[in-house]
Amino acid sequence: MEILHIILVSLGSLIVLFIIAKILGNRQVSQLSLFDYIIGITLGSIAAEMATSLEDDFLKPLTAMVVYTAVAALVSLAGREWQKAREILEGRPVVLFEDGKLYKHNLRKSKMTVNEFLCAARVAGYFDLNDIQAAVLEHNGEVSFLPTAKARPLNPEDMGLVPEPAQLCHNLILDGRVIEHNLHRAGFDEVWLDKQLHAQDISDVKDVLLGFYDGKELTVYLSKAKPDSEDAMI
Repeated sequence: MEILHIILVSLGSLIVLFIIAKILGNRQVSQLSLFDYIIGITLGSIAAEMATSLEDDFLKPLTAMVVYTAVAALVSLAGREWQKAREILEGRPVVLFEDGKLYKHNLRKSKMTVNEFLCAARVAGYFDLNDIQAAVLEHNGEVSFLPTAKARPLNPEDMGLVPEPAQLCHNLILDGRVIEHNLHRAGFDEVWLDKQLHAQDISDVKDVLLGFYDGKELTVYLSKAKPDSEDAMI
């Protein structure tokens, strides 16, 4: 009975955590503020305690989870509505490098060493600081880099070109199944899709692993495709 109790409460805690996550919103770990990180750890600990507790009274940890969720929701609301609260909870961006000057005070304030800054620059593709106009530590812990005019990538405007507006790709086939609402959103029907597949010598949609329309043509990847060698891995 104890094992059954743990299984049922564990499943219940997972459901509660999922609901809480949907309430608080979907964000990557790198986007979490310090407060969000603390709340996440605390809720996970409470859920684990609730799942492994052999006592029948699981309402106490459940109540604690609801309280933490309510506080997190209120804090998130305060951060969205009031600039001052957002600065306190998330902090403000800090300029680490600008116009050839590396700010030691701001590095120390951000708890970052010079080596860590250089590592972040290399990860972003900058091995020469002379290619960087400015670097800013964002509130989520990521460093944003602004390249100098000579180091930034060439764009169509530099060449006097006006390319056509980009369009979102519509995934029309996934794992051999047609996604009908995406097909209709793209302005097509299954008759058009069948013609496109037959034009590429594909008779059965089940043979398609992925098929998407980029605004110009249908691109198809077959599920039976294999690498040239067995060790072709990344």
